[in-house]
Order: sequence, then structure tokens, then C-alpha cells
Amino acid sequence: MSKPVRVVEKVDVPKGLNMLQGLPDVGLVGVIATSHIISKLKLEEVAYVSSDILPPVVVLYNGLPYSPIRIFGNERLLVLISEIAIPADSLQQLMRAVVDWIEEKEIELVVSLGGLPTPNRQNIESPKVFGAASNMDSLKILKEKGIGLIERGFLVGPQALLLKYCSEEDLSAIALLAQSFYNYPDPEAAASVINALNQIIKVPVNLSELLEKGEEIRLKMRDIMRRTQPELIRMRKSQEYDVPHYYVA
Repeated sequence: MSKPVRVVEKVDVPKGLNMLQGLPDVGLVGVIATSHIISKLKLEEVAYVSSDILPPVVVLYNGLPYSPIRIFGNERLLVLISEIAIPADSLQQLMRAVVDWIEEKEIELVVSLGGLPTPNRQNIESPKVFGAASNMDSLKILKEKGIGLIERGFLVGPQALLLKYCSEEDLSAIALLAQSFYNYPDPEAAASVINALNQIIKVPVNLSELLEKGEEIRLKMRDIMRRTQPELIRMRKSQEYDVPHYYVA
């Protein structure tokens, strides 16, 4: 019997690389950040997600169909990104398949980029970034780099499942979450999370374009944000609202 979700490699992906993840979530922080990294590093598609439980959607480029959930990479870095909102009821099976593939590929460290919904985000000029980890090894990295920890509270969505499943297998994973708008694309938060990422994994990309074209990015991302909002509600994502103010050390 075939698996409901599979990661299909288009080329032979080497073992032992680092991996980034940016799935649709609050403020589309991870999607904006990973999209910028893929573009600026000119990463090539190396694998994609195939599943019958996800919406029947393909992405067309130059007249050819591609999976909307793909993995790009080079000789040292892999980046998982989704160009569609992922249904909340499919998220667990998707993340389980991804973590199984991470274990198979002996990924050294996985970093999920995302946002923390912050009610007063409009008053914050430079969003802060907070972290959580799957095991003691990855927690040590956060502490050594001086990234503030989410000591207690709720984490909901793809980052939560990544940490949970990686913890069960003792795989090293980190969630980097920037203060962000809940349902408004937030390129400034994406820039902050890339800055924090660079303390852990060097990603040589210029962030000036990301900041200068903020309004253009918001317009491009509004449709996927609109489709993501119902899934955030189903995931009860709003439970994270108090995290930056009450739970973070």
C-alpha cells in the first residue's frame, strides 16, 4: 500500500545537509523568507511532495506542471517551501512524511522559519525573533547564539509538528519565529528571521530588496494569505497570541 504522502527526489540528494522550512503560517513569514533565499541563491528543485490527501493543485511554470510543495537545494543546503495553503487536516501526515525523509537523509539540522502573531505588531519597528528546539543539542545552539527562548506556552502548526516529530526521533530541529502580523504578509518579520538564521546557518542573501519591496511582496502574497487564514483558524493558531508577551523569557 502506497504512503499517503511521499517525498519524491528528482536528483540524488546527498546526506548530511542542513535544511530550512517555510510553510504557510501567520504573516507568511516562512514562505517569504524561504522564497527570498531560494531566489537569491538560485537554488534548483531537487525533490517534491506527492500526495492524494492534498488539494488537486499544480503550479504551472512555462506551461509545465510542478508540485506546489517542493524542496530546493545545492551542495550544502535544502529548502522546503509550499506555494499553497496546506489544509489543517493534512498537516500531520505531511509533516510526518517530511520528518521521515529528514531522518533518511541524515539531515544535520532543520530550521523552520515562521512568525509569532503579535497584537501590537504595527508598533514594532524591528520584530524580535524567538526560538524553540527539538532536543538538547539544538537547544544548545539557540543558547550559544543568544536567541531568546520560548520557555513555556503554545506552539501551533507546522513548526509544532516539526519539533514534536523530530523530538520523538532525537533529530535536531529549531523553530525561529519572528513577531509578526497574524493575517497580513510580513516581509519585515521575514527579514528579521533571516538575520537570526544567519547566526546559526550562514545564508548569504541581501535583505535590502526584501525590505525595499515590502509593499510589492504583500500584494503578491495576499491570495495565499487569504487561503491560509481559514487553516490558521482550524489549527487554533490564535492560541499563540500571548506567547511573546507572557511566556517568552
